[in-house]
Amino acid sequence: MIFIRYEKWKGYIRYYPVTCILILLNVLMFIVLMVNGGSTNLETLKKFGATLNAGPEKDEMWRYVTATFLHNGFAHLFFNCFALLVFAPPLERLMGWWRYALLYMAGGYIANYLSVVISSRSVVDTVMVSVGASGAIYAIYGAFLYIALIQREMMDESSRKTLYGLLVMGVIMSFATPNVNWMAHLSGLAAGFFLYGLIIRIFKRSRR
Repeated sequence: MIFIRYEKWKGYIRYYPVTCILILLNVLMFIVLMVNGGSTNLETLKKFGATLNAGPEKDEMWRYVTATFLHNGFAHLFFNCFALLVFAPPLERLMGWWRYALLYMAGGYIANYLSVVISSRSVVDTVMVSVGASGAIYAIYGAFLYIALIQREMMDESSRKTLYGLLVMGVIMSFATPNVNWMAHLSGLAAGFFLYGLIIRIFKRSRR
């Protein structure tokens, strides 16, 4: 089972440096939001880089990156950091730190961008302010889905079943939970699936 963490903290930091940095950035930005008006304050979120599906902010490309490190409330931060802490490490170990970082950042960017494009066309007279690492996290899930379906020898059956259950529950909750950006979740999942396949072909890594 690849989704069970056995490492002690020193070993975890040593083996998964990018994941640790991502979690740290999320926490640091949450503190920045808290001392500048609060993480649930829409104006504060807009100021520090949330995505918007209307207005001039829609065309500010930097927001599609910064929004990945902002969270709306402690629960939002906690669940995303927990997902990173538990589920992301096997992918970092498999891909290598910079390929994994590339997939995470590109997956989060694409998820946020497509979310804005879709919502700006489908949600009428409503400005949607969106933040969170969920799009990038679903890109990680998309990469694991590629492995489970196409590189089956690289994932054991127990891990495959856990992944499928996680995805089914995640998609259901994305639609059932109010104020959850399901567009970013599904976009991130698709982006991660195709990005992983692309990255492993372009940037081949020698097997150890």
